[in-house]
This record gives sequence, C-alpha cells and structure tokens, in this order.
Amino acid sequence: MKYALVTGAYGGMGRAVTELLAENGYCVFALDVKKGSARENIIPVRADITSEDSVKEAFDEVSAQTDRLDAVLHFAGIYMLDSFAEMSCGDFKRIFDVNLTGAFLVNKVFLPLLKSGSRILITTSELAPLDPLPFTGVYAVTKSALDKYAYSLRMELQLLGINVSVLRAGAVKTDMLGVSTDALDSFCGKTKLYSCNANRFKAIVNGVEARNIPPEKVAEKALKILKKRNPSFAYSINRNKLLLLLNVLPKRLQLWAIKNVLK
Repeated sequence: MKYALVTGAYGGMGRAVTELLAENGYCVFALDVKKGSARENIIPVRADITSEDSVKEAFDEVSAQTDRLDAVLHFAGIYMLDSFAEMSCGDFKRIFDVNLTGAFLVNKVFLPLLKSGSRILITTSELAPLDPLPFTGVYAVTKSALDKYAYSLRMELQLLGINVSVLRAGAVKTDMLGVSTDALDSFCGKTKLYSCNANRFKAIVNGVEARNIPPEKVAEKALKILKKRNPSFAYSINRNKLLLLLNVLPKRLQLWAIKNVLK
C-alpha cells in the first residue's frame, strides 16, 4: 500500500485526484479545511493550510497512521480577481497565504514523512510562466511565485532523493470557474477606475474559460506523473493558445495590444 496526502481534497480537482489515487493502490489522506466523509482508502483530515498549528495537528494525525508518504499533491488554492490599485490589503495577504504559504507549510511540516523516492506535485497554473494580465494579475503572481518556489524546492530536495514537479493547468470545469465568473461580475460592479475596461475584459475571460476540461483529466495526468520513473519539473494540461500567442509578442506589443483591447 502506498500513502499519499492531497491538499484541497474536497474541491473539484482535489476530489478527482483523491478518488483516482484511492482506486489505484494508494491510501489517501484527504486534507481540506472542510472535513469530508471517509471512504475505502480515503482518510479525511481537517486542516487550515494557512495555520502552522493546524498543519502540525494534521501531521500528528497522519504520522500516527504511517511513517511514510509516497506522494504529496497540492490542489488547495483560491481564485481572486481585482486590480492592484483597488484591492484591500487583507485580500492581497489572504491569496498569498492560501496559494503560496500553504504549500510551504505543508511541505515543511510533512517533510519527515517523505523519504528517498517520494514525490511532491504542486498545481500552479498555465499563467505561472506567462506575463500577468490586468485584473487577474494577483492570482497569476501567486501562481508564478508558487512555480518559482517549487523549482527552488526541487533543487534542494533532489539532494534527498525527493522529486518535485508542477502541473500547470488551464481552465478546469470546477466550482472555481463559477467563482471566477462571480469575482469578475463583482469587480465590474465595484471598480471605480476601470468600469469600461473591466466589462470588455469580462468578454475575453469568458472566451478563455469556455474551453475547459473535466477535473478527471487533471487526475489522470497527476497519476501519470506519479508513475514516471524520472519525472520532469513542469507538466501542462489544457493551455490556452491565445494566451501563449500573446506571450510570444515583445512586452511592448503586449502592453499595446491589451491597452487597445480594453481601453
């Protein structure tokens, strides 16, 4: 029996991954801020990944049942859409706490259970290696920082025989798509600086998110990565061709294009 820890285990992607791993020989510790129900090969663990004390309590619960984790998979995260000029300091801090600090805390606290041959898979975003767009910038910046953190962690943990990879996912059909739509509607309604621009941007975002995939596809990709003998650092799924094309342009042309589309 192999043992895995999945964060955000009762969200869309996390749930799909948890269930697929449980069906493929893993005993999964399903870690989430909301505790789900136990199933065969799935052990729910409640924890707030932004709280060191909460993560340590989760570690005690898991370590009482196993002395080894073969894999830690990160799917906890939140989406936020706002402008850097108008968002609150509280919102800015919260998205970094969940999307970046949470992964750091889980990896640090659970490191004693990771042995040579263990894997860490961190879900970042297709936006991570790309230049940020307006209004989704804060989300993209957290995912870019998470991507850089993961690479630095890979450089360090390779010395212990532990592999770290990232999965850069495009639009996935989960509740987060609904959250992003609601966030965009909310932003368009409350912004005092970008009302016209934001409404045009809404049409672009809706077009990008229309091409989405089911979370089961992400789960299948994650399982394939875990099965690889020597996994690469970065894997992608459902990347948007328009975003990729935009990033081929020099930065001056990117700025000109966005300005003329949204102005």
